Amino acid sequence: MIAETEEELIKRLNEWKDNVESKGMRVNMNKTKVMVSEERQKVRQKAVRWPCGVCSKGVGSNSLQCNSCQKWVHKKCSGKKGSMSKVAKSFICRGCLNPVTSAVRTSVDIGASAKLELVYKFCYLDDILSVDGDADAAVEARIRIG
Repeated sequence: MIAETEEELIKRLNEWKDNVESKGMRVNMNKTKVMVSEERQKVRQKAVRWPCGVCSKGVGSNSLQCNSCQKWVHKKCSGKKGSMSKVAKSFICRGCLNPVTSAVRTSVDIGASAKLELVYKFCYLDDILSVDGDADAAVEARIRIG
């Protein structure tokens, strides 16, 4: 099933589930997976040589480097005030200070107390599909097989 937005996906999934169940069949939502393509985001990030660790836009001279993960962050995105030289010596970005808020999403809530597992690749008809839209994993699997 393909949708442009998460809301559209949830609507389509629920309509599909209701339609299947109206015919007397059951849907095992525990085996249903969701994959969100990040192709557009990847293209946008490739255009930026030094992306900000918070907003992903390009950084310039008014930026700080995290002393933990080494990512560059705009001063305005860092939330820090004061002299750049004083702040830069001990700067730790929000992602490193609070890893819980920057954690990767693992599920999509579709309502009715159901959550679908969010995956980054899966096998369909002997091909490996991945969020980045390339065929590298499928080609590598075929080379290994034969």
